[in-house]
Amino acid sequence: MLLITGATGHIGIPLVYDLAERGVPTRVLARDLTKTAALPATVERHRGDLEDAGSLDAAFDGVDRLFLLTQGTGTSMARNALRAAERSGVRHVVLLSSTNVFGDPVPAMGRWHHERETLVKASGLAWTVLRPNGFMSNALEWRSTLAQEGVVLDATGPGRHAVIDPADIAAVAAAVLTEPGHVGAEYTLTGPESLTTAEQVLTLARVLGRQLPLREVGTPEDAVRSRYPDGAPAPLAEAVIQAWSLMRADTVGARTRTVELLAGRTPRTFEAWCRRHASAFADALAAA
Repeated sequence: MLLITGATGHIGIPLVYDLAERGVPTRVLARDLTKTAALPATVERHRGDLEDAGSLDAAFDGVDRLFLLTQGTGTSMARNALRAAERSGVRHVVLLSSTNVFGDPVPAMGRWHHERETLVKASGLAWTVLRPNGFMSNALEWRSTLAQEGVVLDATGPGRHAVIDPADIAAVAAAVLTEPGHVGAEYTLTGPESLTTAEQVLTLARVLGRQLPLREVGTPEDAVRSRYPDGAPAPLAEAVIQAWSLMRADTVGARTRTVELLAGRTPRTFEAWCRRHASAFADALAAA
């Protein structure tokens, strides 16, 4: 039995569907089971919260493999999940981390990912770490400033980044969870193209058939809003500002072939992602 956390998000949904197509017994953990309604009927559902350690043992009962995706900037959810995994006899944990862990010292945006990696590696459980680049789905955050100001905020200027489709991360996770040979591996996942924010916006504009004005950020507050339109707690805001500075300085944008090697197909382009999600921008463009 596989247990999937984060099952109702951009990675979790395609991961659960991939596992269902493979016929793999799968259980999902969710705080709100109504959000799991669109998942396959064959999937077991269990109400629980990684912040509430007491809600986890029943969900972990009989589980031998765990996909661990936690949110926020702390480590409490990862600690609770790993303790429940140890008690229930989980054999293999696949942790979703981030390429933000790279650097010496580790950038602020990667610090909590690095701490979670350390916890998993020290748990005594077999583990695999997935480190994806920034998600293509982060472009959905552009909708707020498009609707309110008619622009997309650009915090990275000449910086290039090989953003990845969350569905490609899910495809790699499904392979790692169901196939042998991945214990102790650390995989860096990227998309196939290194693009600036401006190039991403031009691609989306072409798909939508209309212009999308771009404005470079002029203040730290705007830099944060470009990723978190409703603001962010101070530690996260500081981490975002540092991350944008590092990305601005990277005018190459490293790419890997990991998705192709593990998922058996070429990773999807940003244009393909835009075509699949064009309808998600309708309300924002109507308000612009």
